[in-house]
Amino acid sequence: MRTLHLECRMGAAGDMLCAALYELCPDKEGFLSAMNSLGLKGVKVSAVSEEKCGIVGTRIVVTVGGHEEESLDYSHSHEGKHSHSHTHSSFDDICCLIQGLSLPKKVGENAIGIYTLLAQAEAGVHGKDAGSVHFHEVGALDAVADIVGFCLLVDMLGYPEITASPVHTGSGHVHTSHGVLPVPAPATARLLIGIPTYSDGTVGELCTPTGAAVLKYFASDFRAMPAMVTEKIGYGMGKKNFESANCVRAFWGRRFEKQTKDMIAELRCNIDDMTPEAIAFATETLMQSGVKDVYVQPVFMKKNRPAFVIVCLCDEADCERIAGLLLKHTTTTGVRKFVCERYVMDRKTEEINTSLGKIRIKRSTGYGVSKSKPEYDDVARAARDKSLSFEEACRIISKEIG
Repeated sequence: MRTLHLECRMGAAGDMLCAALYELCPDKEGFLSAMNSLGLKGVKVSAVSEEKCGIVGTRIVVTVGGHEEESLDYSHSHEGKHSHSHTHSSFDDICCLIQGLSLPKKVGENAIGIYTLLAQAEAGVHGKDAGSVHFHEVGALDAVADIVGFCLLVDMLGYPEITASPVHTGSGHVHTSHGVLPVPAPATARLLIGIPTYSDGTVGELCTPTGAAVLKYFASDFRAMPAMVTEKIGYGMGKKNFESANCVRAFWGRRFEKQTKDMIAELRCNIDDMTPEAIAFATETLMQSGVKDVYVQPVFMKKNRPAFVIVCLCDEADCERIAGLLLKHTTTTGVRKFVCERYVMDRKTEEINTSLGKIRIKRSTGYGVSKSKPEYDDVARAARDKSLSFEEACRIISKEIG
């Protein structure tokens, strides 16, 4: 499974998250071309190399009308001063703006989903409904570019599984149009409900509302990096400088699956003087004794005499008991033993409800492979009960279990 893990030791802002994924993107020029062809009036997106504490990464620069927004906050609350006029856009305006962009459908839907989280958080803080939330125009365009850019990069990466570390929020306070507010800012704090966060005393707003909303929308889990085989690392740099490198790290790779191996024994004997009925009785007895499997192979022995090889698969520790059963229930006078190493997938059985009744499903995973198969006895029972052929019952069940 393709996995993307976001390390947020210096928080998360929209531009940092976008830059981290940009470094992983297989078509960087294509991404920038797509972003600058969206139809966002006056917006230009570029990527510049930047160094933080000796580490080289990428910073995504979004300019609106030739100016880069100083604040990472885009709503009524904004840090610092800028020269842009204070025109505001409603949540509906933002949705219409995104819907009018040249984007794949799923990318647009994800971007609106993130903005929905933002609007709900702002509304909750100010005691309003989401429809009445307004965003500062230039800041909104800056955030739209960051959010849409992240969604587009996830699309270009093929929608991997996304996890994130606990989020460093920073500490201190931030100056806003509403006054001096604590860090994390109220909207950010609301978005981070249910997500593990911490602060080590670093002063500054490390996690912004945009970053919190993106993480909340896309990350399936917040924890230490899962066991994975990393193939590439992206560094998304922030604007400010701290004692620690101000960046989001994105680890790209695949989940590490423990490769399971065990030992198994094969017990074999050749039979040329037993009736089919006697062989059937012997194999049934062996199966009931707890072996893993029994099968019979037709062979030709000396003088071209037709015969059979009976093969039992069992645990090595059980060989002596099973060999005794083979000697008892067959005409052989000797049993051959082979001990083999085998590769084993993790297996489990679960029971699900279908339109044909309860069916047990055998699921196996491992070595990058997943398999599902309904239990034969249950499918056969369902086919008989519903007067279906076995193949018809299989098709119906397969569609319902996915």
